[in-house]
Amino acid sequence: MPKIRFLKEAKDVEVPSGANLRDSGLTHGVAMHRGINKYLNCLGHGTCGTCRVLVKNDTMKHCSPKGLWEKLRLALSWFAIGVESEIRLSCQTKVLGDVDVETTPELNLFGKPLKGV
Repeated sequence: MPKIRFLKEAKDVEVPSGANLRDSGLTHGVAMHRGINKYLNCLGHGTCGTCRVLVKNDTMKHCSPKGLWEKLRLALSWFAIGVESEIRLSCQTKVLGDVDVETTPELNLFGKPLKGV
């Protein structure tokens, strides 16, 4: 079974192949949203972008490909500047193998490298 390693939380979670990343995190007590967005979000429909995560350490290959809706949402997002290859919406991502995930990444308004990147 694939393993999700939540880096900020120092938590490893085993999930079935094809499991939804957002749902798996919430099921295991990992905060996938920041602040008020914990209550005000799109509930996994991919429209708000508040469940964004960074998939680290070259483990993106173990995630489902980005769908058209996710690509569009991320293309219109100011929070993806400079990390386009690592950012995913957790609600739109299926886990197909072991992945390393950083939840609630810092905002990157001006394309500056993020800490640890």
